Amino acid sequence: MSVGRAAQVVTRLSAEQLLAASEDLAALLADVVDGGSSLGFLAPLDRTAAADWWRSLAPAVAAGRLAVWVARDGERVTGTVSVGFVDKPNGRHRAEILKLMVHGSARGRGLARTLLAAAEQAAADAGVTLLILDTETGSPAESLYRNGGWTAAGVIPDYAADPAGVLHPTTLFFKKVVGSDAPRPDSAHQYRSAARYA
Repeated sequence: MSVGRAAQVVTRLSAEQLLAASEDLAALLADVVDGGSSLGFLAPLDRTAAADWWRSLAPAVAAGRLAVWVARDGERVTGTVSVGFVDKPNGRHRAEILKLMVHGSARGRGLARTLLAAAEQAAADAGVTLLILDTETGSPAESLYRNGGWTAAGVIPDYAADPAGVLHPTTLFFKKVVGSDAPRPDSAHQYRSAARYA
């Protein structure tokens, strides 16, 4: 699936495409972490470690437990977002938005909204009816989610460290989505644990 906005093109990656894009995704991740965004990593982020982390996700993508989109401006990767699916029998109706990030040079043009919309639509098309996510309280991302119809479920103090190692609270969000008639992936192809990709 591809969606375009201005010069940006958003595409869902296969496992092979994820491996091929791992160096470009590593550069994006390093830019966002070095810019102060809390994504589970500390600054400065080593590019080799970042590329290895992206490559480690390929089996989950191949199995259908994780879906990853990238935004490109020409050949340059400018953003990404992922959706993790739940494999527990009582939770297959929900999924988690993960690692939404936009390169510092591409911000302010609606790319984060475009990426989020692509992930939300794909989750709905897969039969998901409830999406969840967490983000650093008071961050620009929090405003994005509030303006996008997400509901804050609560705040957890000292939840995660920012790239400088300082603890911050996180806000948990949820959004009810209307699914299509598409069949849900079976349990063998579901995302196993949010912590694995944190």
